[in-house]
Amino acid sequence: MEGKQKVIFPTCEQPETIIRKYYERQPQLMEILLKHSRQVADRALQICDCHPELNLDRNFLYEAAMLHDIGIIHTNAPLIHCMGTERYVCHGQIGGEMLRQEGLPRHARVAERHTGAGLPGFLPETPEEQVICYADKFYSKTHLDEEKTFEAALRHLQKYGEEGANRFCRWHKMFG
Repeated sequence: MEGKQKVIFPTCEQPETIIRKYYERQPQLMEILLKHSRQVADRALQICDCHPELNLDRNFLYEAAMLHDIGIIHTNAPLIHCMGTERYVCHGQIGGEMLRQEGLPRHARVAERHTGAGLPGFLPETPEEQVICYADKFYSKTHLDEEKTFEAALRHLQKYGEEGANRFCRWHKMFG
């Protein structure tokens, strides 16, 4: 398969193993998280394969995409079986803390920086952070069987301000 790189040298233990560690007692939530994370990972890897000029770290991209939402378990979002106490918007920071405790500071940065199209003080900086943040906008955990169009994802982001929407448009030109 010319142009496709294989995942050979993982930079962390299998992401699914880390997810199971935290989610084993909440199988419905774990299934939602795994499906959403696989969707984001598949799109991120597709971008990686289509854009070799970006020189993306494919192994890391897969792992970080799988782990980017790990913090949802501590949030209050009953529609997706999250029965924690924190506000959902905090799941990135919570996930970052969890991943740092796992010894994964690089993965933690992705978790912290993927919310919206980046939050003030936590904007995606590396190409891998940007690709995962971009890929995430096409999938919802409440509508797992739907992939948003670029236009639908953009409309959703515009509800939260033009800055994030403009960033998403720039990424679309780079990765879309």
